[in-house]
Amino acid sequence: MEPKDMKLGILGLGKMGGNLALLAKEKGISVVGKSRSAKPHLERKGVKVVDGYGPFVDFLDHPRVMYISVPAGPTVDKVLEGLVPLLDAGDVVIDGGNSFYLDSVRREEDLSDLGIFFLDCGTSGGVEGARKGACFMVGGRKEGFKVAEPILAALAAEGGCLYSGDPGSGHFVKLVQDGVEAGMLQAIGEGVALLRGSDFDLDLEKVFKSWASGATVRGWLVELMAKSLAEQRFSDVPTHVEDTGEVNWLVHDALEKEIPIPVIAQAAMELFRSRDKSCDACRSVALMRNSRGGYPLGKDDQVAKERRASRTEKI
Repeated sequence: MEPKDMKLGILGLGKMGGNLALLAKEKGISVVGKSRSAKPHLERKGVKVVDGYGPFVDFLDHPRVMYISVPAGPTVDKVLEGLVPLLDAGDVVIDGGNSFYLDSVRREEDLSDLGIFFLDCGTSGGVEGARKGACFMVGGRKEGFKVAEPILAALAAEGGCLYSGDPGSGHFVKLVQDGVEAGMLQAIGEGVALLRGSDFDLDLEKVFKSWASGATVRGWLVELMAKSLAEQRFSDVPTHVEDTGEVNWLVHDALEKEIPIPVIAQAAMELFRSRDKSCDACRSVALMRNSRGGYPLGKDDQVAKERRASRTEKI
């Protein structure tokens, strides 16, 4: 199928959905988007923006292909509640958000009973990926994927459209990717701490530009760090790290399946450290060490000196 013959509906025109809409238009795909607010910057680019499910569905040809780009959780179910009664058997609904994979399994079962295909589509690459070519990890019935594949392949980076298999597998693969990313981010952050705590006067921006230009750790995350260091002073960045909790789901899943993932689990715990300025856990450890071995409470110069002098072989 040629792009000029394709039509795509996008429910939710935020940063991800809006940029996917623009990319689709550039690829020659006709796009309708449902949004609760006006999107003049998208309409100027040829995206048809509506605020009701009726005109949204009417714009699309059967079998309709629709991509949901809204926050995970009850919002997805609310969208499905308004959308599904207007659909026909054979239509394809794609959840492109960060839904929990077992929620996707449930939704697929519900829509399958109506003859509607539901695909769980883990979408990676961030806003830049949505604008220039994303990575899609798609689970669901193969027949539904075949209907949506021409559009997803057109919007994906080269080699970035994966059919992962059974319902739920797409969001599960994306969840694992989120965990891997968390571990990589933590390692990079620890590297920054080592660089800043060294005895050398190091220019972080130049270090990361160097690493991004051929080092074994080169990659998008290192490139993002180099770019960010060029745009803002590191010491001005707040320490609090916000997240939406997907990696916590993965850690829980690993506990249930008894699969050891110490690096990913620790990365999740480190997020909490960033939020706990009083660190009650640290205070508790200090109390127990004081009770067990008479270690001082609070800073003690003599103990600090002993810590540094008790090892004769230096690192």
